[in-house]
Amino acid sequence: MQPMVVRLLARIAACALIAATPIATRAADVPAASAARTVPKADTESIRAWNREAFERYEAGETRRAIALFRRAADAGDASARYNVAVIRLRGESRSPSLNAAVTMLRSSASAGFAPAQHMLGSLFESGRHVPVSQSEATEWFGRAARQGLVDAQLALATQHYLGRGVPQDYALAARWYERAADGGDVAAQYLIASMYHSGLGVKRDLRAALDWYAAAARQGDDAAREQARLIADLLARERDS
Repeated sequence: MQPMVVRLLARIAACALIAATPIATRAADVPAASAARTVPKADTESIRAWNREAFERYEAGETRRAIALFRRAADAGDASARYNVAVIRLRGESRSPSLNAAVTMLRSSASAGFAPAQHMLGSLFESGRHVPVSQSEATEWFGRAARQGLVDAQLALATQHYLGRGVPQDYALAARWYERAADGGDVAAQYLIASMYHSGLGVKRDLRAALDWYAAAARQGDDAAREQARLIADLLARERDS
């Protein structure tokens, strides 16, 4: 296994950092299937107005007022607002609600089908932060979000299958989800699926596919991918000329 692959897997496996979790700022931030299931039938305009003002207050640094508005939308049934309250509290930006209440709100949002909440809940189970460690629960929640098209969740799910965490180790499934995440533009997934095509791990060895994915990662500034692409291009050129 390439040293770069080892480093990437270690980083992905440890990346459940709440501090890096963004709040959902608008419907366009999440897959349409996820957003559609969380829109309440009643008071839609009020909920939109509360969320819109909450985002503005949050960006202005008025966290307490933002949480109050998000909670109003959450109490009216909006899953994205419940997720936002949970994220702000779990990141330590507010002392309210309690940590247990924040986790409960996150679970409620995830259970309602909100993909970012599903991914974050999976990350909590993966790391054991605020909930007991459960790799099987992590994989389940990553899977729910991944199937809705959330790229971060696809990357996380692929890594669970690659490492055999919460599920039997399955390189073919890992490759499938890494490629989905790579299609979504994730540079780590692009490098990892390239390495799998390069070595034939979980997929049929295909140097041209490896070159394509290394090149995609290189275009995003990955120097290791650029070097791998150069080496494969040189190899293919020699084989063509021989």
